[in-house]
Amino acid sequence: MRVPLSFYSRSALEVAPELIGAFLVHHSREGITSGRIVEAEAYRGEDDPASFAWRGRTPKSERLYGPPGKAFIYLNYGIHWLLNVVTETEDFPGAVLIRAVEPGEGISLMEQRRKTRERKNLCSGPAKTCEAFGLDGTFNGVPLHSLRSSLFIEKNYPHQEELVWRPRVGIREGKDRLWRVYIKNNRYISCR
Repeated sequence: MRVPLSFYSRSALEVAPELIGAFLVHHSREGITSGRIVEAEAYRGEDDPASFAWRGRTPKSERLYGPPGKAFIYLNYGIHWLLNVVTETEDFPGAVLIRAVEPGEGISLMEQRRKTRERKNLCSGPAKTCEAFGLDGTFNGVPLHSLRSSLFIEKNYPHQEELVWRPRVGIREGKDRLWRVYIKNNRYISCR
C-alpha cells in the first residue's frame, strides 16, 4: 500500500524513522526497481544550517516549502542526483533525504545502471540510490502518494531492528543535530 499524503504532512523528525523499513519503488520503462529504506536524514526549518531553507525561500529551496508528499530531487555538486521526500505543512520547509536502500526487486537493472555487481554497493548512499533507481531531476515534484506516480513509497510491516540516531553526514553546518537515522548494523547503510 502506498504511503498516504497524511504520512508526509508531519515533522521531518517524525517521518524519517517511519520511512525506515518502507519500500522505495520505481516503475520505469526498463523495469521495476524496489528496495527497503534503511537510512534517512531529516532537514527542517529555516534555522537548520544544513537545509537549503537556511537562507529562506530561494528557487532551490522552494520545493521544501511544500506541499508535502512530493519528491525533491536535486543535483548535488553538479554531479549526483539526491532524492528527498517533502514533509511538514505547506509553507514550512522540511524534507527527509533517502540516504540508503537495501536492494530488493530489479537487482540486475540496478547493477546495469550502477555498473557494479557488488550488491552492497548498489544503493549504499543517496547518489547511488538515485542512479540504481534511474532517478534524475525529471522526478522533482512528483507526488509520491499519487496512484498515477511511477515513483512511490510503500509502507511495510513494522520492522524489529534497532534504530540508531547519529549526526548527519556530508554537511558542513548542523553536525550537532542527531537527525540521521538508520538500522543498526545494516550492511547497506552509507557509512558507519
